[in-house]
Amino acid sequence: MHDVLIVGGGGAGLTASMLLSRLGVDSLLVSALPTTSALPKAHLLNQRTMEIYAALGIAETVYERGTPPEHMRYSGWYAGLAGPADDYGRRFGLIESWGCGGLSPDWAAASPQRPTNLPQIRLEPVLKARAEELAPGRVRFHHELTVFTQDADGVTATVLDRDSGRSYQVRARYLLACDGGRTVGRHLGIRMDGARDLARIVSVHLTADLSAWARDPEVLIRWLVLPHTGGGATMVPMGPGRWGPDSEEWVVHLNYAGDDPRGLDDEEVIADLRAALGLGEHPLAVHLVTRWSIEGVVADRFRDGRVFLLGDAAHRHPPTGGLGLNAAIQDAANLAWKLALVVFGQAGERLLDTYEPERRPVAARNVQRSVENALNHIVTAQTAGISSGADAETNWRHMRRLWSGLPEDAGHARRVRRAIAGQSMEFNEHNIEYGYTYASAAVVPDGTPDPDNPDPIRLYQPCARPGHPLPHAWLEDDDGRRLSTHDLVRPGRFLLIAGEDGQDWCAAAGKLSGTWPLDAVRVGHLDGDLLDPRSTWTRHRGHPAHGAVLVRPDRVVAWRAFDDTDPSARLSRALQAILGPARA
Repeated sequence: MHDVLIVGGGGAGLTASMLLSRLGVDSLLVSALPTTSALPKAHLLNQRTMEIYAALGIAETVYERGTPPEHMRYSGWYAGLAGPADDYGRRFGLIESWGCGGLSPDWAAASPQRPTNLPQIRLEPVLKARAEELAPGRVRFHHELTVFTQDADGVTATVLDRDSGRSYQVRARYLLACDGGRTVGRHLGIRMDGARDLARIVSVHLTADLSAWARDPEVLIRWLVLPHTGGGATMVPMGPGRWGPDSEEWVVHLNYAGDDPRGLDDEEVIADLRAALGLGEHPLAVHLVTRWSIEGVVADRFRDGRVFLLGDAAHRHPPTGGLGLNAAIQDAANLAWKLALVVFGQAGERLLDTYEPERRPVAARNVQRSVENALNHIVTAQTAGISSGADAETNWRHMRRLWSGLPEDAGHARRVRRAIAGQSMEFNEHNIEYGYTYASAAVVPDGTPDPDNPDPIRLYQPCARPGHPLPHAWLEDDDGRRLSTHDLVRPGRFLLIAGEDGQDWCAAAGKLSGTWPLDAVRVGHLDGDLLDPRSTWTRHRGHPAHGAVLVRPDRVVAWRAFDDTDPSARLSRALQAILGPARA
């Protein structure tokens, strides 16, 4: 019997496989697809995702193959791309995006990892190679789950080897549905609730030299407002060897009405793309044309007995904001350590009950934010006065008001600038990406209120309140070596971070470490096992020198103490509340 059967080999499934292998859990991954994604699909990887990949030993590879930071500092808005007049391709808006390629001090202070950009078509092979390295023979593509049942002790599944045509049975204690909702969720009757068919999109993955027109090297995503057609398009560079204007490959997204037959014909789509971008007969090679609809849906439950839903099987987002893939990866990080502790008898089954109450509210908020981000782009185009119902001359007249410099056009230009500035709700939603919090039985409240936040979308405010992500702070050891608070958390183990006068807490943790997976360290500005030279941790921890913070294996603060009264009993009660009674 396997400990865990993973169904699906995308971002959620491959990340779950790696995390479980690192924790010593026996898992088997099967994917009906012959190989990893052939679609560029999602591409933005945020800080919490890169922290997970750093711990798995693949962050440097992802950074190396991804977009260099200097080519993803901004998102830009343009009046088309190319055309017969100088105004075609003119930029009329620019906004910092995802920490401005490492230049934003707030983003640099939040995490030792920076965001990056790598399309799924190139990310997933990296994940697959690492998953196979950690679990040889246990990552099987072109192996399709055809049927499964569950009972009180586990899951029995039938898997078809699509290469040989042979079917075989798999028995596992738990099943992770990472299949995009194609099989497992439907079989269980799980309902996806939310907005569907918000827009019809056709995406074209192509190779072309667009450097003559895509001139801004610091811009990652180009939002094209098209006065000559009244529509819009989005351009995203795909690398792989060069980025910025010199990118060899691009994905262009075009919008179509639901009843527009042109969107169903590849040749018509390519003609529309050439017209939209003003490329004429400029050479381009089309790799793939895909059609999809924007939806924002969340599963009515994330668990059914011994089955857990992750990624697109549990929530599907519009791509605006890049939250979908990141949420899938972070689903796996939330669940993997819990499964490991239960499998190895270090926690009771009830720990697994905390997956849904922790991840479902985060997913619901992500979906809501993604939908709002998408709708705000429509508002920007409308504010600029561009309409599919108007002729090109009228649309251009409105567009040129943005840079005419005439007094009578100043108000119009100001309104459009402010509409674009409002899109920071998408490109600078730092608290959505990084500052989300958990409330469940795996978090012990300390009675303090959530910190006041004047902008809960854009402003991430580090704090060590239970349920919050562990604040990042640079520390120093006795040799002057610098390391992050994040580096102190070992796989599958809790960490007690005591203040500089927290010797009793560390002694208590040492006694309890034979029963619980627990490490301990003292941190202070002038004294401790590690020093806090900038007093960053001292500022964020929220307790005095003789207090302590307990951190979960997923780097979420689980509990906090403000004094050192009866440390052994209090720490034991906290761990027992989170994990259940320890087994003998």
